[in-house]
Amino acid sequence: MSELIRMQAGETYNCLDDELQAMRDRTSALIFRFNHEPDTATQRQLLIELGISLGEDSCIQPPLRLTYGCHLSVGNGSYINWDAVILDNGRVDIGSGVMIGPRVQIYTAAHALDAERRLAGDETAHPVVIEDNVWIGGGAILMPGITIGAEAVIGAGSVVTRDVAPGDRVAGNPARSIKSKSMSK
Repeated sequence: MSELIRMQAGETYNCLDDELQAMRDRTSALIFRFNHEPDTATQRQLLIELGISLGEDSCIQPPLRLTYGCHLSVGNGSYINWDAVILDNGRVDIGSGVMIGPRVQIYTAAHALDAERRLAGDETAHPVVIEDNVWIGGGAILMPGITIGAEAVIGAGSVVTRDVAPGDRVAGNPARSIKSKSMSK
């Protein structure tokens, strides 16, 4: 079984693998072009060439940082602001109507905690799901394996380490619910 298949299956894989490095090199070259391309139609084509599933009327502002690109999907009418960092070793599924502020970081990759295994390249990837109509404030960090429920709001600068319920409002490090009864529908 290839390291790519192990990675996509959520198993431990070796991130130092030649095939994975070639994929990252290709992504780096296309992202460089995207980040320096002034024409929005050409930018969109470069994102699609990377393998990103990009919904109608969605916008990703450069500069952007990605690991692979081919594990990212963005729904209709979503907006990703400047300086996003998306480590899409695992799936990153962003719903429709999502607004992501500047400098948001989305991580799916996790290195081994044991130093010897980490130095040998052991890594895992856990998907991140952002459901419809979510708002993520600037500078927030989403950790591997979490789901942000529909219509949730993530406060700027928050570090999200666990799932967020639909409609919840979270903030802080680690992010905690700040939704009061007066904010309920």
